[in-house]
Amino acid sequence: MSVEQSTRPKTFYADAVLFDMDGTLTDSIAAVEAAWGKVAKDIGQDPAYVIAATHGKRAVDNLAQFKPHIKEHEMDEEVQKFEESILFFADAYNRHGPGSRQNSPASSAPGTPALTPGSSAPSSRAPSRASSFVGSLGQLASIRRPSFLSRLTGLLTMSSLPEREAAVFEDSTMEEQHQEFMAREEQKLQKDQLQAWQIEASAVDRSVQILPGVKNMIESIPEGRYAVATSGAKTYAYGCMTRVGITPPPVTITADDKRLKAGKPAPDPFLLAAKELGFDAKNCVVFEDSPSGIRAGVASGATVIAVCTSHERKKIENCGAHYIVENMEKVKCEPVGEGDNLKLKFTILE
Repeated sequence: MSVEQSTRPKTFYADAVLFDMDGTLTDSIAAVEAAWGKVAKDIGQDPAYVIAATHGKRAVDNLAQFKPHIKEHEMDEEVQKFEESILFFADAYNRHGPGSRQNSPASSAPGTPALTPGSSAPSSRAPSRASSFVGSLGQLASIRRPSFLSRLTGLLTMSSLPEREAAVFEDSTMEEQHQEFMAREEQKLQKDQLQAWQIEASAVDRSVQILPGVKNMIESIPEGRYAVATSGAKTYAYGCMTRVGITPPPVTITADDKRLKAGKPAPDPFLLAAKELGFDAKNCVVFEDSPSGIRAGVASGATVIAVCTSHERKKIENCGAHYIVENMEKVKCEPVGEGDNLKLKFTILE
């Protein structure tokens, strides 16, 4: 803790709480990193760079930066697909991998993304959780039948070979039959590749987790006194919270909220959340984990408590947070008073 932070009072009062979601309430970092790793490979960028550049920001802003070819009218659909891919990575281990009763990826659930094979980069999450990315095909042999692995490796190798010159037929009927045959083979190859990614994605547990102290913190705050303001769009935000037993509060500001002019690090999400609760953001507490989110909270005028759940303390200590704690277990919240006079008393325990 810095000298400035150590001199601040350990106890203070507020009207309401504004929570970030991922990295603050939930931990879906592994799935998020896997999804951005896929994007990085699709565009030929370094996964580690893309992951670092996208953390804590809206998918719409990140996709606009890294996939500038996406047209404005296509962006909502692209964000939807991307966030579905996050939830796919989060669920794959328990649905298709060792965590499932039936370890068969043959059938794909609706909304399963068409993933492209590629290597991966190391995860930035805590050492207690597995890496965000899957290993090589050879490392996964223990969870596949050897015959399928050999066949799959061949298919993926074939898919990377240069295209052959198109066959020329004098007979139009033969040409039509050939095209139909090639189309069926292409569909078959794409299906096999999708199955391969389902298997690879299912090899690592990237399931969404609730973070320490979150359950007690939420239960200590009266209804109508807290909101969520996240850089995730509705599909991802609601999907993550419900997966760990958190009921999204009535005021949940997501990245696809059309009332927002800008996302974090701009203060707009927190300002809107406070307004919808009926309070001034200056009288609220913001819980955040990322540099961009912390800066957004500070810019809103709120008292910002940063949690070291996704970043090392040294990476967030210069972002302006009023308090930095290990996690929410180090913060106590108690309602004081009743009705319009109700206040939330916060105590920093470290």
